[in-house]
Amino acid sequence: MEPEVQESLLDISSSTPSRSRLDDINRLELILSDFDQPWRKRIKDAVFLESKLLWRLAAPAVAVYMINYMMSMVTRILCGHLGNLELAAASLGNSGIQVFAYGLMLGMGSAVETLCGQAYGAKKYEMLGIYLQRSTVLLMATAIPLTVIYIFSKPILLLLGESEKIASAAAIFVYGLIPQIYAYAANFPIQKFMQAQSIVAPSAYISLGTIFIHLFLSWLVIYKFGWGIFGAAFILSVSWWIVVIAQYVYIMKSPRCKKTWTGFSLQAFTGLSSFFKLSVASAVMLCLETWYFQILVLLAGLLKNPEIALDSLAICMLILGWVFMTSVGFNAAASVRVGNELGAGNPRAAAFSVIMVNMVSFLISLMFAIAVIILRNVMSYAFTEGKEVADAVSELAPFLAVSIVLNGVQPVLSGVAVGCGWQALVAYINVGCYYIIGIPLGCLLGFKFDLGAKGIWSGMLGGTALQTIILLVITCKTNWTKEVEKASQHLSTWDAKAQDESKTCNEQ
Repeated sequence: MEPEVQESLLDISSSTPSRSRLDDINRLELILSDFDQPWRKRIKDAVFLESKLLWRLAAPAVAVYMINYMMSMVTRILCGHLGNLELAAASLGNSGIQVFAYGLMLGMGSAVETLCGQAYGAKKYEMLGIYLQRSTVLLMATAIPLTVIYIFSKPILLLLGESEKIASAAAIFVYGLIPQIYAYAANFPIQKFMQAQSIVAPSAYISLGTIFIHLFLSWLVIYKFGWGIFGAAFILSVSWWIVVIAQYVYIMKSPRCKKTWTGFSLQAFTGLSSFFKLSVASAVMLCLETWYFQILVLLAGLLKNPEIALDSLAICMLILGWVFMTSVGFNAAASVRVGNELGAGNPRAAAFSVIMVNMVSFLISLMFAIAVIILRNVMSYAFTEGKEVADAVSELAPFLAVSIVLNGVQPVLSGVAVGCGWQALVAYINVGCYYIIGIPLGCLLGFKFDLGAKGIWSGMLGGTALQTIILLVITCKTNWTKEVEKASQHLSTWDAKAQDESKTCNEQ
């Protein structure tokens, strides 16, 4: 390895975070391309540098998603201690209605992840702020029809076959979540904008501070003011807005965003049709994934003794969702790492990043799966009381463990797809594996063969496994040099559009 490369490896920090990050990105490609060095030394140095880059992104990203999910989890736990009906209502409202909005908003926000990640790697800093604003405009507009869905949540749940009692209670919970829709619309573009620049730790600190506020306010409105499940949901919305406002203030004041945020621009309202196409592809891809296991909860409401089925599955979904947040953190890290490397023109580094992030995420998920098997008889008592629910959760623990292992790989591969801009391709794969194979197979096993929740879950696991295998094959066969060329062409096209739109705005 050349002396200047060895020096730069030892010099972990630089004058600014942005400069250090970009130096590290280029350094990884140099290490992997230095064939004068023994392959073991190249791999060792590459693993060291990639681990630093990965954990710098993944650790705070995991913390952000875990803490934000914990706010929802705390809300449902508090509702669960009000009674089994309240737990079922909060779980159904959250899984059946709220996750619809979450998946849609997070998916549309992933367009920012693709474009900002590649633009940052290519040093086109000014475009990051424009992408952020365009995405926010689109997501705020999308929030309006979602509000209508929330308002009519009770007839929707009844139409889906849920019981009158549970649907009525779930609707009350959902009404309190309406402000959260608009918090999602503002939060996800901001989050992706910051992640593309490896600015993740501030979001983690903000979320950590918010969880304590959320705990206190939830306790106050539920147990002191007696607002019940509506109050619990409303405070969850308030907590999300606290996160949004704090992150926005950080972007306005931090010198780290000086080059990427140059203020509001009329360009945010131009070129929306092209941006909308990429946002829709991102949304469809992620929504099909996010909604998949939530459909399991909806189907469980149609089984015999739906309250116990919903409670046991809700607990399993809470645990799966919590562990899934770890994978989502690595999903974000994979997307940013791949996008940055492609934007910087580093095909070897992009391929190496894919291997590293998948290995790390898989090993972490495997440890969580083992813990679930060990604690299968007692883990339900953290959420609600009753031996009947505990026994049902224990029976579902093996399915939960397998889901955790698969989710250690699948979301990360989806993050790679976002970094490369493959959203449309993955959307087609998801439709086939999830909705043409997984759900019909689950319904067949659950209802026709009378296997209940275990049958539904088995069929859906089959769809997840097939989707994961297909994404693995596609990723392994990817020509990363061609992906670098595509990223360059993509950014050139968007940059040209931005310049044209800027001229138009100035003329007007």
